[in-house]
Amino acid sequence: MQIVKLHTIDSTNDYLKRESKLGNISKDTLAWAKYQSQGRGQMGTSWQSEKESNLTFSIYRKSRRLSVGNQCYITMAASLAVYDALDKLMLKKISVKWPNDIMSDRKKIAGILIESVIKSNTLDAVIIGIGLNVNQTNFENLPKATSIKEQLGIHFHLEEILQLLISQFHTYARSITSGDFASIKAAYEDRLYRKDKPSTFQRSNGEQFVGIIRGVNTSGQLILEEEDQILNTYNLKELSLLF
Repeated sequence: MQIVKLHTIDSTNDYLKRESKLGNISKDTLAWAKYQSQGRGQMGTSWQSEKESNLTFSIYRKSRRLSVGNQCYITMAASLAVYDALDKLMLKKISVKWPNDIMSDRKKIAGILIESVIKSNTLDAVIIGIGLNVNQTNFENLPKATSIKEQLGIHFHLEEILQLLISQFHTYARSITSGDFASIKAAYEDRLYRKDKPSTFQRSNGEQFVGIIRGVNTSGQLILEEEDQILNTYNLKELSLLF
């Protein structure tokens, strides 16, 4: 995997998309920026990051014959890679908040944005964007954010954490390539935030209700047990977890 180091960029995901369209990417590529001016999260949200304190990078990877219908396993594998890296650093109470926010001690420490490159109606490549809070300790107007340094009290070299993450990504890339989707799904479900606990959710129309996360289906939809033990499935845009 080639690594491209950038000082300031709008978005590492957008940078890789532009380079791909220009035909400048011939192999798996990681773009690492010291600062993103327009970092993005899920559903059009922005990713705020203190300059040169955190890791903001994206990986461009060819699909290796992965079908469009199996894209959700990339989300699961990427989440597990970040989870495992943080677990190796001995962070406490790590979990994956569906679909791909990484939590530590009930606070968000990392976010993942995955975008597909579709050519001729087939999945040609994926771009996996990662924002990981490493050394930032001041999160103005973000009371539910945390970082590795805030959790462990240790200042880390960013490249050290990046190499750890790359190692974990390679591990799960092999699982994806070999088609070991069942193991990926089982590990992902085991690490879901608030799994098997009554939680309050809000539907897109503002209605609040209580449900229990039971897992995800093979399309990556969230499975909730609701009133009268009825199981319903939801897409990302259909609800949010409140508490």
